[in-house]
Amino acid sequence: MTVGPIPIPVHLKLPSHGRGFLRQIRRTWRSRKALKGTSQWIIDWCLPMAAALFALYLFAVRTASPGGVYRTLTLIDPPKHLPLWLASLVGWLLVPAILGGFAGHVIAQRISRVKSVSTRTLFRRRPMGQRLRPPGLIDDLVPYFHGSYGEQDFVDAWVRVAHRNDWARAQDHWEVFVRDMMSTQQYAHLDRHECLRQVRNASLITLKISGRSGLCIVCEKRR
Repeated sequence: MTVGPIPIPVHLKLPSHGRGFLRQIRRTWRSRKALKGTSQWIIDWCLPMAAALFALYLFAVRTASPGGVYRTLTLIDPPKHLPLWLASLVGWLLVPAILGGFAGHVIAQRISRVKSVSTRTLFRRRPMGQRLRPPGLIDDLVPYFHGSYGEQDFVDAWVRVAHRNDWARAQDHWEVFVRDMMSTQQYAHLDRHECLRQVRNASLITLKISGRSGLCIVCEKRR
């Protein structure tokens, strides 16, 4: 027997209240794409490598004093045990590579932006409050169910029509679309708040139009 496509539900299903801690972490992690390249590099690479270096330090402390591990890591003293050899190797190869790569990345970014100011940022002043404000998050679609008319219209098209009332899948694909759009060159010169705002507004329009026809761009790309 031939199985046809899943029929489009007549009504939009009420979203479940359990959003899950892991989904919140996933949404926060994907929202980092609104940051500039240097900030993303620190989050994607520096923090994991710092955590690994700290774990290696704790492992090496079991066979030597904290001061001895530090002196081996900074190549002051020669290593005597296997954990100290690992620390010495990290201090000899990894630490200079990280510092040199970071410095080179920052310098290259600054040079490339000398003559590449976006027209959207011309003559604008960024107050200190905007500079210190933490990055925003990709929208959670659940509040849209009781939101404005435009928000309700969007989730009706995106959740009910395009994803057959599968709220979890619709939220996942919404985050993927916004995350990848924030990584495009078109929004590269915007600050983190303006980048997220413009991508969100453009995504609401684009996905509502495609959702009305029962099409999810992310679903199509992943087939």
